[in-house]
Amino acid sequence: MNIAIFGGTFDPIHAGHMKAARAAQRRFKLDRILFIPTGNPPHKIHDHLTDFAQRYAMVTLACANIPTFIPCTIEAPTVDGSPRYSIDTVRAVRRKLRQHDRLFFLVGADAFLDLPHWREFRRLLDSVEFIVVSRPGFDPDAIRQVAPPDLLPARRLAQRAETIRLRHGAIHLLPGVEAPIASRDIRQAVRTRKPVTGLVPKLVEEYILKEGLFGPSAMGKRLHQ
Repeated sequence: MNIAIFGGTFDPIHAGHMKAARAAQRRFKLDRILFIPTGNPPHKIHDHLTDFAQRYAMVTLACANIPTFIPCTIEAPTVDGSPRYSIDTVRAVRRKLRQHDRLFFLVGADAFLDLPHWREFRRLLDSVEFIVVSRPGFDPDAIRQVAPPDLLPARRLAQRAETIRLRHGAIHLLPGVEAPIASRDIRQAVRTRKPVTGLVPKLVEEYILKEGLFGPSAMGKRLHQ
């Protein structure tokens, strides 16, 4: 079975996330994609996120009609508010897999370039196969620079141009996924009462409007969390 981890703040989950997931599923024949909203992301520890329960609800709605897209609470906030790290999530998911299951980690190109700043990033590269989603025009050589030379196999292996083989894992490039949407732009659009139809899944749009998310009153709540 091929399983992918797809993590993020998903504040909110949007059409770009869904497009990337579908492209990865087609290309790598993924049986399941675990959509994992993070509770306390270490790189955004001082940001004001929408409540986890609401972000998880939006993920659940986005995945509602796609059986292979699975909402997951493995990174729900801890009682003490400590950050959640991807290496711990990978280990937890790996423990539940069978021996021959393949585990992938779906991530955007810009986030992947920051990988050397992630906790135990070398071990992470050894533990999963990364699927790096890049927009049109993105330089793939920048991705190749992230892999430390000592993690490359001892002997050169024949490989596809869009795959970088490592000792134990791999980095797969998924180029040309055009989805110029950012969660912050959606929040701003809602705040200024502009339509977001088509930018987020329909059920997510209905939830945002019903719950009054990202409006002026919601912004006040975020700042006082």
